Amino acid sequence: MTFATQETHLEYFANLCRDDAPMVRRIASRNLGQLLYNVVETIGYSSISIDGMVTTTLMDLYELLAGGDQPDSVRLHTTENCVSFGKAMTLLRKTIKKSPDGADAMAIDQHEEFIRGSTESLVKRVLPLIVATIDDRSWRVRYTAASKFSHVVKAFAPLTGTMDALVTAYEKLLQDPEAEVRTAATHNFAEVAKTGAMVYPAGWTGAEEITDEDSQRIPVAERLVKRVMSLTEDESENVRAALAMVATELAPELGKDATITHLLPPMLSLLRDSVSEVRLNIISSLSLLNDVIGAELLAQSLLPAILNLAEDGKWRIRMAVIARIPLMAKQLGKEYFDDKLLSLCVGWLGDDISSIREAAATNLKELTLLLGADWSVLNLVPRINEVKTHSSYLRRMNAIHAFVLIASVMDVDAAQLEVLPTLLDMACDPVPNVRFNVAKGLGTIGHRFSRFVYESQILPVLDLLKDDSDRDVRYFANQSCDALIISFG
Repeated sequence: MTFATQETHLEYFANLCRDDAPMVRRIASRNLGQLLYNVVETIGYSSISIDGMVTTTLMDLYELLAGGDQPDSVRLHTTENCVSFGKAMTLLRKTIKKSPDGADAMAIDQHEEFIRGSTESLVKRVLPLIVATIDDRSWRVRYTAASKFSHVVKAFAPLTGTMDALVTAYEKLLQDPEAEVRTAATHNFAEVAKTGAMVYPAGWTGAEEITDEDSQRIPVAERLVKRVMSLTEDESENVRAALAMVATELAPELGKDATITHLLPPMLSLLRDSVSEVRLNIISSLSLLNDVIGAELLAQSLLPAILNLAEDGKWRIRMAVIARIPLMAKQLGKEYFDDKLLSLCVGWLGDDISSIREAAATNLKELTLLLGADWSVLNLVPRINEVKTHSSYLRRMNAIHAFVLIASVMDVDAAQLEVLPTLLDMACDPVPNVRFNVAKGLGTIGHRFSRFVYESQILPVLDLLKDDSDRDVRYFANQSCDALIISFG
């Protein structure tokens, strides 16, 4: 496409941006950012010269469509357009590293100075448009800005003199009067903090007599972490739930000392939140915190609150705690685990919710894999044996399920000596549901044993169950026999 044709097309687009119909301007606004990026990518640095397309036409369209007299549906696209602008300017700045072929040193310096000066001048025109979306009268515009702010920060972070204004604007979004806006902004909290940019502390005016002002700059994460505690007290549970999902991601950015000082107290507050979703989200994101501060400190500070949640009235909370148990066992060590968490793990086999009981059995299997068969024989098997005599057949079924899962990851000798005899004994249970679970379990782990064990211990019990008075027991006994015949021939 020739340059003249490009200018003609741009003129047509500009006319659409000024169309009387708001719907037309809305569609034009939606595509403005991509158009600017394409122009910069195609034409290069000449597009931002004094008479370039970006400077003379596109920037005017940016300001026009972001104006307060435009409908909300048009202004909604301002944030996304500014993201495209930031990406385009970053693309141009990258060309500074590529020297023009055959150019001398002076020409290279002039080329670099031109690009820096031009991009900085254009950035000064765009930044007020971004900030204006933060104070927009329409909550929908502010919501869009909040939900896309991490993209804004990533696009503008490589550009000089942008992050102080953007972080200040982001902090305003975190205090927006609309809960939906605060929630969207909080979801972006970690991504904004992880940009790695350096900014002045909140409230910095520059009035202090300091020779090197840049020495006063701090990482974005260090500035934003001061906002975490106030967000834990937000009246909206959605804001607190969003914070619980992302707050621990700040830990690697802050380091151990700052995490202990600024992040642990609000995390403890979130663990005690009255809303179950908040507690669930914080439990699910604790691994990053552990990686930074260490298992011992985590145990001292947060484990008591986690243990309280293990008996939470909401079953999903208990499920989340169960999912964390193997990792906690690995991080805390056998002694601490045996002392604080072992009885809890076995106790979940008696939970009122079937999903919890199933997860508890699987959890015992993971612990056996992690801590070893000897540990399992010493600590788990005796406790599960107590469950097998429970008056509730549901608890006895859970014991069978746990035994089968544990035996599947034990060495064969341990499984034969410690688990198999118990399973065989439970084949005489008075409840058919227990008996057919024994049949299923023998079919699952029977192939692990020797032919002698199969023929002398497992097969006689399955033959007995094949003649059971209950048809379901007979069915599963036959199924297991057929499966084991394939294994043993």
